[in-house]
Amino acid sequence: MTTYTFRLLFLGFALLFASCSNDDDTITVTPLGDYENGILISHEGNFGLGNASVSYVSNDFMTVDNGIFEGVNSSPLGDSAQSIAFNGDLAYIIVNGSNAIEIVNRYTFESVATINTGLNNPRYMAFANGKGYVTNWGDGTVTTDDYIAIIDTTSNALEAQTISVAEGPERIMTIGNTIYVAHKGGFGQNNILSKIDAISNSVATITVGDVPNSMQLDASGNLWVLCEGNPSWSSSGETAGQLAKVNTADDSVTMINFQVTQHPSFLSLDNGALYYYLGGSVYRMETTATNLPTSSEIDGLNFYGMTTNNGILYGVDAVDFSSNGSISAYNLSTNTMSGSAELGIIPSGIYVN
Repeated sequence: MTTYTFRLLFLGFALLFASCSNDDDTITVTPLGDYENGILISHEGNFGLGNASVSYVSNDFMTVDNGIFEGVNSSPLGDSAQSIAFNGDLAYIIVNGSNAIEIVNRYTFESVATINTGLNNPRYMAFANGKGYVTNWGDGTVTTDDYIAIIDTTSNALEAQTISVAEGPERIMTIGNTIYVAHKGGFGQNNILSKIDAISNSVATITVGDVPNSMQLDASGNLWVLCEGNPSWSSSGETAGQLAKVNTADDSVTMINFQVTQHPSFLSLDNGALYYYLGGSVYRMETTATNLPTSSEIDGLNFYGMTTNNGILYGVDAVDFSSNGSISAYNLSTNTMSGSAELGIIPSGIYVN
């Protein structure tokens, strides 16, 4: 065999081996849908006009798609989209004014089911024990008709049983089979958490500050509850905002006080630090801290909703509540804006998909 022939054979085997190796190493990833790897934003729309919507913004802010529910399903979402909850591949859109829950595939937004009975002023949803739990205010002028509706997530049907709770159940989250509900107070004010056993549906209460509006669980098992305090127009008189730290092992509560005229909101947690919004600014506080921060991180904001995820802070601006709103993203390493986009009318909830 000549040297030239040997070289040709060697080159052929090398090419064949490289080709086979490349084929074996290639992994084809099938996209789950048009709306994965981005942010979903729920829009309340104008109350009574039935123009609630959901927008999608890609992580790099290069793609913005407003009104995706109506665009995919050729039907309106309904009146006043309050919130969205994820369970596996499904997104449950709580449509407050329509007393309904629209269930869609969270990545394609194709409709899966609609629940439009047994709900009365629904607000937020969480999952435990194979079921979904939905906070309901009932009639806002009645203080004794508030409840948690229960959904069988296998059939996506509402169960006949409900859990009666105190006035104004709002945000809800689960830790294992324990459900925590923050009672903001409905059309009034309240100052408790409901603690519900998802197995027995028994209810206990924990007293926190006035008007608890958001909750976060830290790595040490502490439940942080941001309480905005009674507003100045409250018949009970204005009260200071408070940050409650609830030890979930024994339900003991430690309170950190704001000033009487300070009413914080939108508590979020990222990389071991708490973030909240107050007076047009965002503040950062370590979960090991015992005092509130004295200086802000980002100023000059007008947020109607806020969350953090993986070093990025997202906030939505409802502008004048009749024009299109917007979303902005801020890099929490530099506290500088990294992206923005125009949205629909009254954006409020932000959900990383």
